[in-house]
Amino acid sequence: MPALPPSWMRSPLRIMRQFFGDRSVDAVGQNSAVRQYFREKAAAQGFTLSPGQVQVIDHMAVQAERLGSGQARSLYLYGAVGRGKSWLLDGFFQCLPATHKRRLHFHDFFARLHEGMFEYRAEDDALACTLDALLMECQVLCFDEFHVHDIGDAMLITRLFQALFERRIFVLVTSNYAPHGLLPNPLYHQRFEPVIRLINSQMQVLEVGGEQDFRSLPGTASQQRFTQGHYLWPGSHEQRQALNLPPPTNTSLPLQVGKRQLQASFIQGNTVGFSFTQLCEQATAVIDYLALVEHFDHWIIDGLPCLEDCSIAEQQRFINLVDVLYDQDKHLVLIGAAPLTHSLLGSASDLARTRSRLGQLRQAQPAACPA
Repeated sequence: MPALPPSWMRSPLRIMRQFFGDRSVDAVGQNSAVRQYFREKAAAQGFTLSPGQVQVIDHMAVQAERLGSGQARSLYLYGAVGRGKSWLLDGFFQCLPATHKRRLHFHDFFARLHEGMFEYRAEDDALACTLDALLMECQVLCFDEFHVHDIGDAMLITRLFQALFERRIFVLVTSNYAPHGLLPNPLYHQRFEPVIRLINSQMQVLEVGGEQDFRSLPGTASQQRFTQGHYLWPGSHEQRQALNLPPPTNTSLPLQVGKRQLQASFIQGNTVGFSFTQLCEQATAVIDYLALVEHFDHWIIDGLPCLEDCSIAEQQRFINLVDVLYDQDKHLVLIGAAPLTHSLLGSASDLARTRSRLGQLRQAQPAACPA
């Protein structure tokens, strides 16, 4: 790996100035500020922190205190869906006074990492060049929804984590999986064990436990545009009319996405409509969804089948699509032929997260339309 540029040299004095300015650093005050921030944030949203969340916040506060001295240890948060992992990550990110910080959904970052590796493929170290371009002087990097299912991705992720730790970037990761549960496919798991050992040795691994699914709490939906969306079944004329939706159509409208052309069923202003077939039964990818959300805030996905009748690749595309729409907080109307719980039956390993997220949509059943 080439020598790191001067911007990566981590003298404690330089870091303290960048994080806290030229004033004296009160580490204990920063520790207390993190705890206070989360107490106030929970109170404002009307819920009580779980013991598991309090434990994680305590660890976050300690690491925030150590950022100024360059001694902070990266954190890996895992747990079941709805336990507040993303909420904790967002809160930690927001309350840090650092300017050189990035908060990214792992889908987003990894798609752009692939693009950069291709762009810099002629360089001696394409990964280093890509990270320089993506992260610049980043000192705190927050990854939400980290997971690994593809062995090709796994090899790049190993190199990625090695590079991040070499650069002494503080990394905060959330995942539905404990490190040993990553890349569960027994055919490939052994080849991913080096990065699991790296995570366990370089990061503090914490479980965000508890019985409460915080996404189901009253008032939670009001915090996001995504959760103002709807799930309709069976998508009758009356249901569509109540939400001012276009009628079902077999129309295919060409839509340029980067260097590719996709087919949409509806395009008007910042609203786009696709059938499940157009978006998930074709060879689309996360980078396509990320490009689309830059232009469209309102999405209509029609014709959701029962996912257990779909291939694993189609299920995974749908999971990735929902992840992007949720993380980018886009308004979604999803239309299926059956109740949501039935439509989301399937064998893809990340469907639990998708069920939790889509379960926050307002649901309209036959002969009943939302207000």
